[in-house]
Amino acid sequence: MAPLYGPWADSSIFGRRWPGPGRPASLAAMVAVLLAAVVAALSVPLDRPGVGWSVAAIGGVVALIVARVVPDRLAPTAPRPLVKWRPRALGPARFAWSAATVALLAVGTVRAAGWLFVLCLATALLTGALAVTGGRSARGMALAAVLAPFAAPRALIWLVRGATTAHRGGGRGARIAATVAVSVALLLVFGSLFASADAAFADIITAVVPDIDAGTVTRWIFVFGVTTGIVGGAAFLRAAPPDLSGLDGPGRRRVGRLEWAVPLTLLVLLFGLFVGVQITVLFGGSQHVLGTEGLTYAEYARGGFWQLLIVTGLTLLVLAGAARWAPRETRTDRVLIRVVLGALAALTLVIVASALHRMDLYADTYGLTRLRVLVAVCEMWLGAVFVLVLGAGLRLRAAWLPRAVVAAGVLALLGLAAADPDHLIADRNVTLFERTGRIDTAYLSQLSADAVPALNRLSGYHRDCALEPVHEHLDTHRDDWRGANLARARARDVLRSDPPAAHTGCPGQYPTTR
Repeated sequence: MAPLYGPWADSSIFGRRWPGPGRPASLAAMVAVLLAAVVAALSVPLDRPGVGWSVAAIGGVVALIVARVVPDRLAPTAPRPLVKWRPRALGPARFAWSAATVALLAVGTVRAAGWLFVLCLATALLTGALAVTGGRSARGMALAAVLAPFAAPRALIWLVRGATTAHRGGGRGARIAATVAVSVALLLVFGSLFASADAAFADIITAVVPDIDAGTVTRWIFVFGVTTGIVGGAAFLRAAPPDLSGLDGPGRRRVGRLEWAVPLTLLVLLFGLFVGVQITVLFGGSQHVLGTEGLTYAEYARGGFWQLLIVTGLTLLVLAGAARWAPRETRTDRVLIRVVLGALAALTLVIVASALHRMDLYADTYGLTRLRVLVAVCEMWLGAVFVLVLGAGLRLRAAWLPRAVVAAGVLALLGLAAADPDHLIADRNVTLFERTGRIDTAYLSQLSADAVPALNRLSGYHRDCALEPVHEHLDTHRDDWRGANLARARARDVLRSDPPAAHTGCPGQYPTTR
C-alpha cells in the first residue's frame, strides 16, 4: 500500500505533466468541498436560470479558498514527510478567470433566456478550468480544458486518502461529523417547534425549505454528486496544477521564405480585390441592392454573410500557422511577416465590417432572431481578435495573445448578456412592425420573459398572441428563492397589471427562416 503521507511516487498515467498532490487532502479541503456540494444541492435550480446558480458559484469559490489557505496539520501520530513538497504557483490571471466564472453564472440572476445562460454555463466551465490550472498558451489552455474532466475521479481518491488519514490521526473527522449531525438535529427540532408556534415563521420556513419528495431528493443527490466532482476536481487541480509551460513555443521546423510568402501574398491580393468591391457596397448601402438587377436583400445579405464568416475563421487559422512556422531570424523575414500578415489581418477587418453590414441590412428588413444576433456577436469577436493580432505583430512576441482571445470571447458573451438579446430581438421586431406592419408573433411568443417589456408595446390581437404563451409559462412555473430572477419578476409585474387574452390559432405571419 502506498504511504499515506507522501510525497508519493509518480504512478500517474499523466506523468510529469500532472503527477498530482504529494499529500492527501486536508481536513479543511474535505469539509469545504462537501459543504459547497451541500450548498449547491440546496440552491441550484436545474430547470431555469436563477440566483441559486450565483449562490453555488460563490460557495464553490469560498470552498477553494478555504481548501487552499487553511493549513494542513498532520495528526500527532503521523510521520513527517522526508521531502517537503510545494505546488506550482499560479499567476494573478487566476483571479480574473475566477471573477469571470462567477460573473457568467450570475447572468442567470438577471436574464431569463435559457439559451443565453447555457452559453454562459459552458463558458464558465472553461474559465473555471483556467482559474485552477493556469494555462497561458493556446495548447496549454486546450490541455487544461481536456484535463479538467479527469480531475474528478482523481480528486475522489485524493479525498478518500484524506479521510483515511484523518481517521487514523485521532478521529477528528468523526468528531466533526458528529458535530454536524448534532447541529442538524437541533435545527430540525427547534425549527419545527417555532414553525408550529408562529404562522409567519412557518411561511418563511416553507419558502426556504422545498417540499421533500422523491424528485427533490433525486435532484439533491444528482447536484451534490456533480458539484462534489467539480469542486473536488478544482481543489485537486489547485493543490497540484499541471505543468503547462513550454507547450506553445515557436515551431521547430521552419518553412522557407518563399514557401509561405508567395501563397499568402497572392491571398492578400485576392482579399484586396474583394475589399475594393466591398468598399463600394459598404458606402452604397441599400441603393446597391436595389440598383442591382435580380438582387434581393435575402440573396445579398444571407447568401454572403455565412461565406464571409467562414472566410474570417479560415483566415485566422492561416495567420496562426504562418506566425508559428514562418522564419523570423533575419530582419527581412521579420519585416515580411509584419507586412504580409498585417495586410491580411487589416483586409479581413474590412471583410468583417462587410459581413456585419449585410446582417444589419437583413435584420432591418426581416427582423432579428437569436441566431442572427449570435452570429453577429461571433463576427464582432473575430474582428476584435484580428485587432489583437495586429497589435501582436508589432513586436512578433505575443505570449499574451491566447489568453486575450479567450478573454475577448468572455467579454463578448457578458456584453451580449448586458445587451439583453431577447429584449433586443423583440424591440427590433416591434419597431419593424410599427414601420411595415409585418410581424412574426409565433416566433416572438417563444422568447423568454426578457422580451416582455418590448412585446408589451404591441396592442390587441398581436399583443395577446405574442404574450399569452409567456404569461402562461410564468403562471405555471413559479419561482422560489432558488430560481429568483429579475427579468421574470419584472415580466410578472407587467403581465399582472394587464394580462393578455387567450386566442385560438395565433399564426406566425412570416416564417423566421429566410
